[in-house]
Amino acid sequence: MLAERLRDDLTAAMKRRDELATSALRMALAGIKEAAVSGKEARDLDDDEIIKVLTKQVKKREEAAEAFRNAGRADRADRELAEREVLAAYLPAALSPEELEAIVNEVLAEGAFSGMAAMGPAMKAVTARVAGRADGKTVSALVRERLAG
Repeated sequence: MLAERLRDDLTAAMKRRDELATSALRMALAGIKEAAVSGKEARDLDDDEIIKVLTKQVKKREEAAEAFRNAGRADRADRELAEREVLAAYLPAALSPEELEAIVNEVLAEGAFSGMAAMGPAMKAVTARVAGRADGKTVSALVRERLAG
């Protein structure tokens, strides 16, 4: 299970005194624990839910790095990007633009989606197929382009 792998890797990072990996993994595990106890009752997250949490953590690191870079703090931006790389290793491989385009075309053809009125159902179907392997903005732009054009 992914959570166990994260905990094991945290222990290994602590033993080798890798401060960057230790920090990134601690924050990721805290996010996972927070997601597990949110809602009406605590529960264990499955790997798909953990991947969603890790994807959010990676996106936070990217946004923080951009904010630090805009504020002239290149050192902090570099650290955020390094932590992002530590966490990205646990995510499934990202889809290439060609693979994403093929999936979007296939899903739109299967569901016979056409016109902008079908944007919501089309996005739901494409997002289910993509499953966190592509950025939502990119997927949305591609679906919108296909439905409009």
